[in-house]
Amino acid sequence: MEQAMRNFFLFLSKNKSMTKLAKKYGLRFGAARFVAGSSIVQATAVIRELNKQNLAVTIDYLGEFVDNEEEANAMAKECVDAIRAIGKEHLNSQLSLKMTSMGLDISEEVVMKNMRMILDEATVQNVFVTIDMEDYGRCGQTIDIFKRLKSEYDNIGTVIQAYLYRTEKDIDDLNHYSPNLRLVKGAYKESPEVAFPDKKDVDESFKRIIKTHLLNGNYTAIATHDDAMIEYTKQLVEEYNIPYDQFEFQMLFGIRVERQHELVKEGYKMRVYVPYGTDWYGYFMRRLAERPANVAFVLKGVIKK
Repeated sequence: MEQAMRNFFLFLSKNKSMTKLAKKYGLRFGAARFVAGSSIVQATAVIRELNKQNLAVTIDYLGEFVDNEEEANAMAKECVDAIRAIGKEHLNSQLSLKMTSMGLDISEEVVMKNMRMILDEATVQNVFVTIDMEDYGRCGQTIDIFKRLKSEYDNIGTVIQAYLYRTEKDIDDLNHYSPNLRLVKGAYKESPEVAFPDKKDVDESFKRIIKTHLLNGNYTAIATHDDAMIEYTKQLVEEYNIPYDQFEFQMLFGIRVERQHELVKEGYKMRVYVPYGTDWYGYFMRRLAERPANVAFVLKGVIKK
């Protein structure tokens, strides 16, 4: 039942008609729990509050199905505006973005132009930028773009997904760049030809890449809500005397908030992934797919309305 529900919401996440309706009708039916408003003004207010609670942040201007250069350029401009807002208000925040929102499905020229514009401003404002990972079909392209940009800029990282068979090879290959990587289990529906279908195999892969990347001496963001993975990381840190400034935990805005605060009290760096914008539908559906408890929360919200 749980897997069927997951597949259902992942299917809905790619529905373009539903995406258009969601943009039209705004943050309703529980989405506001996971999305910090539609504008950078609303998002910075959320960041400011999280910073007061000793939580670091990375913000993401949501956007999917970008298929024309004008829209990709508009997305890039929004990212530049977000970086300037972070710098102006001296917020403890990074920026996350997707290559498809920068024009990956249009041309490499568009992507690179937009990324250099964003990273130039990020360098001025001293803001770190993470390239989010998307579905398997775009994984190789994304890593190639990251490598090119990493040779030009220091303030850039990317994401590696544990559920892909290629992941351990990617970790080894990227070690040459001494990369700052966010390690995740993975949230897209992928074929068993390219990804582990069983959770236990994904978990073991996740542990392996956490250990490898940390012991390689690279900065590691462990993005998980799974207590077993958090405890595993703590044990590794203790066993190998890994400094606390070499890693951080990351969780999504609106999920396991109490646990986030507990980690801060324990002395760990905790970063919250805070999305904002009008194109929230795909992101929201994937959050519902990940955790059945999220679905129950949303249903309660609908009934109250």
